[in-house]
Amino acid sequence: MKQALTKTDYHFPGQKSVYHGKVRDVYNINGEKLVMVATDRISAFDVILPKGIPFKGQMLNQIAAKFLDATTDICPNWKLATPDPMVTVGVMCEGFPVEMIVRGYLCGSAWRAYKSGVREICGVRLPEGMKENQKFPEPIITPTTKAEIGEHDADISKEEILARGLATPEEYALLEKYTLALFKRGTEIAAERGLILVDTKYEFGKHDGKIYLMDEIHTPDSSRYFYSEGYEERFEKGEPQKQLSKEFVREWLMDNGFQGKEGQQVPEMTDEIVTSISERYIELYEHITGEKFVREATEDIAARIEKNVTEYLSK
Repeated sequence: MKQALTKTDYHFPGQKSVYHGKVRDVYNINGEKLVMVATDRISAFDVILPKGIPFKGQMLNQIAAKFLDATTDICPNWKLATPDPMVTVGVMCEGFPVEMIVRGYLCGSAWRAYKSGVREICGVRLPEGMKENQKFPEPIITPTTKAEIGEHDADISKEEILARGLATPEEYALLEKYTLALFKRGTEIAAERGLILVDTKYEFGKHDGKIYLMDEIHTPDSSRYFYSEGYEERFEKGEPQKQLSKEFVREWLMDNGFQGKEGQQVPEMTDEIVTSISERYIELYEHITGEKFVREATEDIAARIEKNVTEYLSK
């Protein structure tokens, strides 16, 4: 088996603190820069699964870097450099405590809610008579709060965000504008690759009083993609769409009786399962970027990252 990086414990020059997220470990350097390591951890239903997925961190980091570079004309973003295939270094931003989720199609949790009779999500009215995987007349924004690890993100409306002072009206207007423009760009890039960007999430923060795009964008962990080919046909027949997203991991868990609920056990992750998830991620990478995935050596990932980041920070 290829090695996977599931834990980091670095002491970089100027390091003030470290935050271990579900998938990423974020090192604060002098309160000015962040070193974000995309580990090979994988989470689903807000639970970190027991085994890492080889190459997953590298893929996510490289996809995000690519899309951050492809959207700098839309809004400023936090990225400064990628000194290692699994690391992005960026400017420190004070994050808004909400995630901007944008949906172009009715599926996933929105469809589950719709099917149960819900017609309003996060203050957005949904048209009657829609079917699963149907395109919305216009993309809709359905924000969530950013939850602590182990907690679930909760839906929140624009009105609540403003009432709770999580953003000013001017800030929120800009967040909405950026979100829709980024989604449009992501949709255009996906279309060139024979894909449909179905839904995604963006995180924003402030740096020197300006709003910056943060974190990852348009990766299969933060987005859902359908294949364009056969979409209409499947939709007309009411068949499931062919997806490029982490959904296949959730489906495998659900098929094995796990949905992150109390008392449920994560099914055994055999080497075959781990390899198959890794291969699916590589397929995602190649499809989304249109480039061949170059596998980095996995002998001693932790030492390689330490060397590359330390050299970058010492410049």
